[in-house]
Amino acid sequence: MNHRILITAGLLVAFAVGYFLNRVVTKNPGNAPVESAQSVNSDQLKLGAFSMSLSVKDLNASREFYEKLGFTAFGGSKEQNYLIMKNGNALIGLFQGMFEGNILTFNPGWDENASNVAEFNDIREIQKRLKGSGLILMSEADENSTGPASLMLTDPDGNMILLDQHR
Repeated sequence: MNHRILITAGLLVAFAVGYFLNRVVTKNPGNAPVESAQSVNSDQLKLGAFSMSLSVKDLNASREFYEKLGFTAFGGSKEQNYLIMKNGNALIGLFQGMFEGNILTFNPGWDENASNVAEFNDIREIQKRLKGSGLILMSEADENSTGPASLMLTDPDGNMILLDQHR
């Protein structure tokens, strides 16, 4: 039962972060059209922007700590119980009371500024390749869909990994 709660909380967090980042992306000047997803024919998967989603006990204390390391708030708010902190191309999500443990997060189709990248592997292509290599997924994207979707898996040590495509 705890495992299901963790998965559900992780997906909720992913969608909350996706909602925020989607708002950032759609505020582009001149309402420029968003590029469509493009598959990349390469042996190496392009997983997109990387961030750590950290479960924190005290959001203010964690914010202050990471600010001393040079991070600044990039998104979220205390009222929403999460902050996205940025230092150069490093991203850390601070989430209070949303899930247990920490999650490695990848966003296919985006760079570290939540800007679209021209070439990336669609989440469904990534999923097919992961399953083809024998990995077991905790949650999957609908293979018959297009656009935003996510999947989750764990590494051999039980670390959660979320691939969350927002476009």
